[in-house]
Amino acid sequence: MAARTRANDTRNITSIKSSALEKKSPQQVISRNGGLAWAQNSLSIEISDELLAGVFSDRSSSVNGSFISVLHTLTPLAHSRKAPSMAVAAKSRTVVEPFAQFDLSAHSHSPVQSVALATLSDAQTLVYLGTQSGTLVLLQVVASSDAPPPSSLGDGSRGIPQPRQLGGGSVSFLRSVAITRESSVDSVHVLAEIGKVLVLSDGSLFLIDSLLAQPAKKIPAFKGISAVARRFRAGGATGGSDLSDYSVNASDNPSAGSRFLQKLGSGIRANGVKVKEAEQSGQQPEGSYIFAIVIGKRLVIADFSAISESLVVLREMQCVEGVKAMVWLDDLIMVGTVSGYILYSCITGQSGVIFSLPDVSSSPRLKLLWKEWKVLLLVDNVGVIVDSYGQPAGGSLVFRRGLESVAEVSSYVTVVKDGKMDIYHKKSGSCIQTLPFAAEGVGPCFAADEENANGNLVVVASPSKVFCYRKVPSEEQIKDLLRKKSFNEAISLVEELESEGEMSKDMLSFVHAQVGFLLLFDLRFELAVNHFLQSEIMQPSEVFPFIMRDPNRWSLLVPRNRYWGLHPPPAPLEDVVDNGLAIIQRAIFLRKAGVETSVDHNFLLSPPNRADLLEAAIKSMIRYLEVSRKKDLTSSVKEGVDTLLMYLYRALNSVDKMEELASSENSCIVEELENLLDDSGHLRTLAFLYASKGMSSKALAIWRVLARNYSSSIWRDSASDNELQHRSSNTLNARETAASEASTILEKSSDQNLVLQHFGWIADINQVLAVKVLTSEKREKQLSPSEVLAAIDLKKVEIRQRYLQWLIEDQDSDDTHFHTMYAISLAKSSLESYARESMYGEQDVGSTVEKSAYDSGTHSIFESPVRERLQIFLESSDLYDPMQVLELIENSEFWLEKAILYRKLGQETLVLQILALKLEDSEAAEQYCAEIGRPDAYMQLLDMYLDPQDGKEPMFKAAVRLLHNHGESLDPLQVLETLSPEMPLQLASDTILRMLRARLHHHRQGQIVHNLSRAVDLDAKLAILEERSRNVQINDESLCDSCQARLGTKLFAMYPDDTVVCYKCFRRQGESTSVSGRDFKRDVLIKPGLKRIIISSYISVLV
Repeated sequence: MAARTRANDTRNITSIKSSALEKKSPQQVISRNGGLAWAQNSLSIEISDELLAGVFSDRSSSVNGSFISVLHTLTPLAHSRKAPSMAVAAKSRTVVEPFAQFDLSAHSHSPVQSVALATLSDAQTLVYLGTQSGTLVLLQVVASSDAPPPSSLGDGSRGIPQPRQLGGGSVSFLRSVAITRESSVDSVHVLAEIGKVLVLSDGSLFLIDSLLAQPAKKIPAFKGISAVARRFRAGGATGGSDLSDYSVNASDNPSAGSRFLQKLGSGIRANGVKVKEAEQSGQQPEGSYIFAIVIGKRLVIADFSAISESLVVLREMQCVEGVKAMVWLDDLIMVGTVSGYILYSCITGQSGVIFSLPDVSSSPRLKLLWKEWKVLLLVDNVGVIVDSYGQPAGGSLVFRRGLESVAEVSSYVTVVKDGKMDIYHKKSGSCIQTLPFAAEGVGPCFAADEENANGNLVVVASPSKVFCYRKVPSEEQIKDLLRKKSFNEAISLVEELESEGEMSKDMLSFVHAQVGFLLLFDLRFELAVNHFLQSEIMQPSEVFPFIMRDPNRWSLLVPRNRYWGLHPPPAPLEDVVDNGLAIIQRAIFLRKAGVETSVDHNFLLSPPNRADLLEAAIKSMIRYLEVSRKKDLTSSVKEGVDTLLMYLYRALNSVDKMEELASSENSCIVEELENLLDDSGHLRTLAFLYASKGMSSKALAIWRVLARNYSSSIWRDSASDNELQHRSSNTLNARETAASEASTILEKSSDQNLVLQHFGWIADINQVLAVKVLTSEKREKQLSPSEVLAAIDLKKVEIRQRYLQWLIEDQDSDDTHFHTMYAISLAKSSLESYARESMYGEQDVGSTVEKSAYDSGTHSIFESPVRERLQIFLESSDLYDPMQVLELIENSEFWLEKAILYRKLGQETLVLQILALKLEDSEAAEQYCAEIGRPDAYMQLLDMYLDPQDGKEPMFKAAVRLLHNHGESLDPLQVLETLSPEMPLQLASDTILRMLRARLHHHRQGQIVHNLSRAVDLDAKLAILEERSRNVQINDESLCDSCQARLGTKLFAMYPDDTVVCYKCFRRQGESTSVSGRDFKRDVLIKPGLKRIIISSYISVLV
């Protein structure tokens, strides 16, 4: 019902409806980040669309927007009801520290009623204290004891007693002046830019200079003032002469009534707002300070003129009675009464209730938050942050002890109550710090802050003393948290400061690195590396001293950055672990004695093992260096990272990691690692490292030693057969690996001596790898073939053959010596293979096992049989000496090879005898006759079939096949004479008949072609005759197709495309190019008759 009563008293509050919610048990409302508010009932308040419409209108009196119907709902508990217990507060830290204090008892016996500050410089601040007896006291706060007082005080200042110093600052008394005799000073407003102070006392306003050098001057025409508020704009701007833009200007269309009122000198009232004539005329008063003044039920907006030192009324509007507090931000004025908080628009004069207060509640308070330009509404022990429109803009703050006064410092709100000052974080709502300054029950205390976003000073006044506090620098707060080992809180603070723009991103990286080092010395290595990785400014070289003792190669690279000096100097991980364990043991002893320490509680309950800690430390360092390798580092730092990473891998015996790093592209320093790896037996890693650095000779030497040691290690001790077989298999794999790695190096090497030096032992292990070494295309300069062939062991026949094959086929060598050498080598291998096959073929089945074992031990590098390769090479190459090969296989059964060689030598008869009689390959024999290309070759072959000699039977089927395939090219008479009388008639009759028919067919086909040729010749002659008889008629009207001149009796020419030109144009264009641009030499013109001749000729050719 209280809300309805106020609505009746306030005409501009429209459509206010109250409805009681269902009665429930007390429930939490406005809860965020630990802040709690409690309510029993809530009031739903609707505000008409006309409320504050001028704020959203385009500087017009018309309403063209709507305001949010419900701004906020809050009804806290009465004083008699205690708030529930708070949630667990965050860890405390030092946000503000005592700066100085001052005893007022020597200068004023009246309790303080109000406080205000004026900042002169970073080291000098003025404090104004208004007392209940009407006296205004001026104090000076300086940052150091030797700071001089303001020079403008002059010689007339009173003697200043020795100030009380605390924390490096001082507070001194300057002056005091009586404002009124019996009434208290309710509020003080400092106008620092013009050196004036506006004081509210006894319902009137008084003006006095900022140093209180002159008596106070009462501003007339204002009495019964209950509250005063200066206008502030978001961003720090003050004043506001633009209020005239929103005024109702009746001079544009004055009515008779308005003209009459203007003559009387009164203002014009529109929508409940009284506008003065000065504003109606468009003239603004001088000055830049605008105040809202509450006088009874009137809200007066006045501009302070620095010239006349007076307030000029700009407009008036209706207001509620009993205003206790007021804040003016932008175009909206918030007032607080015992009934609730109300929002007024200085543009339209309209108002609306933000929320109502219960019947029993403390006096309303409003606090402008300079940093965010928002307003803190206080109800009992609850604070609600709202924006300039009265809408909630943040979480609620619950003050555990209630409050008497409130101030702001940076991102915190300070609350004073019962001789203690609590520091609350605005966003989280947590109580960060509590500072007692007086005994409980000391009386009302008041707090004030600097009226700017960067203020660091807070002044608290008790009835008889003044206490000054300054904000601890952010770095000091962070240091304090780190000393307390509150690492997460420190990082959160830095992130918060970085998001608010108060701290750079580099500072965040700096703190991450500092936290990492502190965690490292606390033996929490994984967390330490996590913070190291989040630091963008930390250099990998900063962890080098933890891995290798100083002095070393990289000692000068380590930045001498001790950060804030919160951790010991860097030391090897072994020392860090040992010192950490000693601290833990000492902490356990102190704990038994009842002394608390900062050692991790888990370590105290279960002390860690040194080996486990050292392993965890090494693994964490490895993780950090592995990530650092991917960053853009200088060459020297890269060398340190990779080399020390290898040290750490070696410490954990991570062989796979060591070999992976050594075989990849790396910046390791070989001199730092070779002794370490050699002494520890990690020869494979050392070999990989040598190879990656181009030290091929050393790498190959190691692989050779490893291959030899692998082969001899089987017989070092006695073992069972199974063990021996398993070990033998592993040894073979290891030898293969050594040979493979060595071959990989040699394939890229152009050092012929080095290749030939290590080629032999690789060939003993794997011939395929040896061939790869010799035939590699990866080297820049190829090896000398003669040197290679001389270095190949004569027993390594297949390697020699494969190398010769590579020279001939891949390198296109035309050296006859290499071709002959290859052919002879293949022939010898073929003869040996043939002999082995013949030998095993004659033995019993039991010898098959021996043959299989022999074959499996040869490890042939060729897929095809050697004789097949011999036949292919003899057939394809023409650069070898056939006689040398023939002498080698003369007495063998290699008839096909002999045939190939005889053909190379031109022995046609011998070739036919071998193909037809020895190999009985009729198809090959006929093909060879076709290659010869003479008809007598077929007759010679036919004679061989019919008379094979050496007691062999005639080969009638082969002879019939020959006559069937090639009989048409043979003379029938010669064939009949050659045929043997013993040949069966049924075999010869078909063949002879076919021969005769073929001869008749060829004869008739020749006659047809002859007649067709004669017809084509006749057609060609007729076409030529037609072309030669073609003519053109020229008369007087005929024109040249090129220059369009009349031809008349001029000489002319006609092209094949029937275009006619004069002789002059003919000479210019030439014989082959017509007027149309067609070149008859390139683009031949075929006439219909000629086309027919060409087609006929083509048909005759086909026939």
